[in-house]
Amino acid sequence: MIRLSHVIYKADNLYKSVEDFKKKGFAVEFGSKVKPHNALIYFSEGPYIEIIQKAPISNFLKFILKLIGKQSLAKRFERWDKAKKGFFEICFENYNQDFDQEIKILKKYNQKYFITKSERTDPKNRTLKWNLLFPRDHRLPFFMTYFNIDPKPRNFIHPNGIKKIHKVKYGNEKRLLKIINEMCNDETLNLQANLKEELIILEFE
Repeated sequence: MIRLSHVIYKADNLYKSVEDFKKKGFAVEFGSKVKPHNALIYFSEGPYIEIIQKAPISNFLKFILKLIGKQSLAKRFERWDKAKKGFFEICFENYNQDFDQEIKILKKYNQKYFITKSERTDPKNRTLKWNLLFPRDHRLPFFMTYFNIDPKPRNFIHPNGIKKIHKVKYGNEKRLLKIINEMCNDETLNLQANLKEELIILEFE
């Protein structure tokens, strides 16, 4: 089962955006205690929000990716760095420890991919681990296996009364929407044809 994992929000300033979301009544936590590069808005069910100021790798590592033939991955992270303020990227997740289902669909459409591992220790001292899959086409969403430890609060309602993300309207090229639709049947995701640029609009409940 492939679900919508989270939606990424690009911030001009990570700390300021955290305060802005808090003022709007959301409970926000940084991804780690020391030098966090992201912040999270979790909901008890469904997708969550990740806030970033820049891609999680340095320009030097992007250069290395290009040297070893991973130009498409470097290009994805460069797109993250250049993204305008707002929601700009989505991620899918599964509850397995592999990407067999995703790989089968990507191969069907002749899409190459790159798989890696990631982990972080959150402010509650939980070491979260997961795997990542990045399709070669950087306009396709990327994938993750669900965390080894569930970080989401149970039966939680944000101070503003919001319980979850009800709908994510997502636009992309028609040729890519066909692949995306086959990969993810999450009812939260509402796909819309948009030839110019990715469109992401959130509705809360």
